[in-house]
Amino acid sequence: MQITSTLKYSYKQRLITMRHSFFILLILTVSFSFAQNLNINPKPQHVVIGEYFDTPIHFNIKQKSTDNATEKLLSSFFNNDNISGSGLSIQIGNINDRFSKKLKNKVPNKAESYHINLTKKQISVIGRDARGIYYGVRTLLALLKNAVIPIGEISDYPDVTARGTVEGFYGTPWSFQHRLRQIDFYGENKLNTYIYGPKDDPYHSSPNWRKPYPETEAAQIKKLINRAKLNHVDFVWAIHPGKDIKWNNEDRTALLHKFELMYNLGVRAYAVFFDDISGEGTNPNQQADLLNFLHTEFIKKKKDVKPLIMCPTEYNKGWSKPEGGYLETLGKQLDPSIRIMWTGNTVVADVDKETMAWINAKINRNAFIWWNFPVSDYVRNHMLLGPAYGNGKDIAQDLSGFVSNPMEHAEASKIAIYGVADYTWNMSEYQPENNWKKALQVVMPKSYKALEVFATHNSDLGPNGHRYRRKESVSFAPIADAFLKDLKANSTIENFETVRKEFQAIVEASYILLNSTDNPLLLEEIRPWVEQFKLLGQSGLAMLNMHTALEAQQATDFERSYNAVKAIKTEMYNIDRKENQNPYQPGIKTATLVITPLIDKSFVYLTQAYNKTFSKNLGVEANYNPHKLFTNIEQLKNQQVTLRDRTLALNPPLEIIRLSPQAYFGFELQKENRVNKLVLQLEKSLIYNNLTIDISTNGKDWSVIKTEQKDASLQASINTMVKYIRIKNTTSETLSLKIEKFTVKIK
Repeated sequence: MQITSTLKYSYKQRLITMRHSFFILLILTVSFSFAQNLNINPKPQHVVIGEYFDTPIHFNIKQKSTDNATEKLLSSFFNNDNISGSGLSIQIGNINDRFSKKLKNKVPNKAESYHINLTKKQISVIGRDARGIYYGVRTLLALLKNAVIPIGEISDYPDVTARGTVEGFYGTPWSFQHRLRQIDFYGENKLNTYIYGPKDDPYHSSPNWRKPYPETEAAQIKKLINRAKLNHVDFVWAIHPGKDIKWNNEDRTALLHKFELMYNLGVRAYAVFFDDISGEGTNPNQQADLLNFLHTEFIKKKKDVKPLIMCPTEYNKGWSKPEGGYLETLGKQLDPSIRIMWTGNTVVADVDKETMAWINAKINRNAFIWWNFPVSDYVRNHMLLGPAYGNGKDIAQDLSGFVSNPMEHAEASKIAIYGVADYTWNMSEYQPENNWKKALQVVMPKSYKALEVFATHNSDLGPNGHRYRRKESVSFAPIADAFLKDLKANSTIENFETVRKEFQAIVEASYILLNSTDNPLLLEEIRPWVEQFKLLGQSGLAMLNMHTALEAQQATDFERSYNAVKAIKTEMYNIDRKENQNPYQPGIKTATLVITPLIDKSFVYLTQAYNKTFSKNLGVEANYNPHKLFTNIEQLKNQQVTLRDRTLALNPPLEIIRLSPQAYFGFELQKENRVNKLVLQLEKSLIYNNLTIDISTNGKDWSVIKTEQKDASLQASINTMVKYIRIKNTTSETLSLKIEKFTVKIK
């Protein structure tokens, strides 16, 4: 008897010694999937399995049609120690090789597909194409790493044509070594696309996009391309010329020449980005004309280059002008083969059926999704280690590609990328939580339980300008709510011990991670956050000791624990001030959605209760920013502001901000305060002439203050009492600007 499934069954190794009927009964009750137990990611599409047999120690390999990548992959497992003419026969090839017609007919009629037939005497791996063979061998090796092998067959193919990542974040680009590790990781998980487009690479963007890469960088790109070939990954080199492009033959020729230089390095797939720009570079007619020129004069002539990918200026629905025109122009004018990227309804968004229907109708083709997760360039004080979830499971036929934009922390990003691989391969069967737990084991095989504790509480982004949030501390959240409810009601805390165990687990997991040798590169990325996490857990335990002391009316014990919490918070503050310093969201924030508020709120309540009981006056000062953003610009209304060393700062948005006539942005102070120096720095200083800096004490009566341009910034020395400060567009034209810095010193 056989079981047919789409991976809803699993096995236990010793079942092969039991009677067949009992095997069937037990296999149906196991909650883990076949693919998970056999370490197969992504989850195969169709599986038919029966009984299992012990994995042999010798194999007889017969390669019929394999390329260099597959041969290298095979050699990583099969060697002189396990190859024998009398071993288990394994045949590997494509549908044009000599396999039985019956087996060939089982290979799905889709690109990159494969079929594996498994018996005790022979295993056959048949790919539809070279990439299909490679993926089939990937699955085969995953099977052979287990103690037993199933008898049956696997028919498999990807749901999405182009699957992978775009290194498209702002900030420090990945290192060469991290890129190599990423590409290997993509091959291991059947991702086929890596788009090279780091915003801070000057030879990808302005000022040097017209120039060739220096010798060292060029040599590294060539090595990356070769590594990508060995993993069947398309290395897509992207250029970002829109900041200063001139729509003339000179720049058109320069772009064509740069493509040729990259072709000579081995690039066979290209993208052109027009995102986050302003001015003449945003013209859709010129963009379409240039891309069609590249398609005709380069892509078609080269024969071996994949269709172009472009990122439009209006790359999300929120930025699509109500009167339309831009997207429709691209849809009508661009060659149908050119793929158009899309982030969704906003810059950072999940996509669903409705999203895809809207954009596909505009551009007359299936959009290529640029998913801005787990990218953290706009929330750099957070670490995003949660599951990859939120996108529709019914949109596989509506998109031409799906790439994740990761964090600048390459190793930590693998947790989400592992999920993206599963989602884009077998979309309808994707299970985010199960995949996430498996990903933790992959990136940290020995210490994954400790990593799970850390990642569980480090997945949300905190308040941010894009209003994109993630679940965090999911199972613990209702426990925290119940704890606070009992505490405020001055009743017995029913789950006190559960909360204590969670804080203890946080501390212990932190120590395990900080001393783990599992994945040094991952630990290097997350270490400051783990240090902060450890201290947070310790502050939670001290807070619980405050509660115990208060219950026992032990004032000395209470004040000792109270002072311990304050001391720990001081240490956390110092880490926040010293680690991960950047102009956007500096510092280290951990477990901000549930754990930190639980500890802070409990600390305040317990201190107030103690003061009342013992007639004391212990401080409960809050560490927060009482000042607000002041703006009438929709794009900025959710942007965060920070206060450090009496300097109030707007966290600079990464995108172009459009100021219509009379539009403004600035700060509303908690109350009238004396302010001193104001600094505004924009990407293009010519815009300063169109702006005024106004101050007010009531938000109605405004005074324009004197400014000066200094060090490429607009500055003002105010030295007066104000409550409102604003930067205002005084012209009759809409201004497009990139804010790099906006700060006010508060006395």
